[in-house]
Amino acid sequence: MEKIHKEIVVKGKVQGVFFRASTKSAAEELGIKGEVRNLPDGNVWIAAEAEENKMEAFIAWCRQGPPLAKVAELLITVGPLQHYTTFEVAR
Repeated sequence: MEKIHKEIVVKGKVQGVFFRASTKSAAEELGIKGEVRNLPDGNVWIAAEAEENKMEAFIAWCRQGPPLAKVAELLITVGPLQHYTTFEVAR
């Protein structure tokens, strides 16, 4: 199956609630490669690469996030593959 690349901006109460660490766990469980980082505006940015079915499951997880998060909105864009080999939390 062909891999796709999506960039996801998660808006809401998503910093200081273990969002990045939880995203890494969810991504690894689902076989997603990419990275996650906090943005200066209080949102979280995710680059994710996987097959379509895994990506849909990951996006569904992102809509909820970890228990303390309050996700208001996801902004999702499609981009060119970056060929990530792992999923990392960027500082």
